[in-house]
Amino acid sequence: MAIYAISDLHLSFGIENKAMEVFGNKWKNHAEKIKTNWERVVLPDDVVILSGDFSWATYLEEAKQDFDFLNSLPGNKFLLKGNHDYWWETLKKMNDFIKDNNFENINFLNNNAFDLGTYALAGTRYWGYEEDTQDNEKIFNREIMRANISLNMAKEFGKPIIFTTHYPPDDKIIEAVRDYDIKIWIYGHIHTNYEEHIVNVSGIDTWLSACDYTNFKLIKIAD
Repeated sequence: MAIYAISDLHLSFGIENKAMEVFGNKWKNHAEKIKTNWERVVLPDDVVILSGDFSWATYLEEAKQDFDFLNSLPGNKFLLKGNHDYWWETLKKMNDFIKDNNFENINFLNNNAFDLGTYALAGTRYWGYEEDTQDNEKIFNREIMRANISLNMAKEFGKPIIFTTHYPPDDKIIEAVRDYDIKIWIYGHIHTNYEEHIVNVSGIDTWLSACDYTNFKLIKIAD
């Protein structure tokens, strides 16, 4: 079983006026590029971690065609919330949606953790301080709480941890989670000036998985 990562798919099959081509020609037919690259490498028993911004949909039902697309692809998928995933609901509602639509091998990383075999998986969206809000500290504290919930659950599996956030790690969250056995850290969100935003967390394999950064290819992070 291999473990792959990709993020920021920004799919919009069920809504209009969200074509990603407005952000540059590299985004033209990006869903087809992702599908081709995905099917080239991922086997049914492999794991794919999607670190946020999966769909532009505002409501869960609006995202159905995007989930149809994901469901058609091989592998066991684990989705994290991104800052543009407005469709994100309670875990129960999302799991009911998956069940009602007969989608397979789609899981949500939301105040929980998963045993991936060799690794445990934990994560939280985190927060970007570039956002213009009066609630930065409140949101940061909430996300740290969610990180600890997920990491403590992952710790119970007794395995090294893959930790994922949508926003890039910074000194605040690195300090907050430094006592956990995190071996791999995956993040997304970054679409410009990649070199300025690449983060290397000491002692941890750290990966930017935004699909435009990876040229719409999945990153193989573990066997």
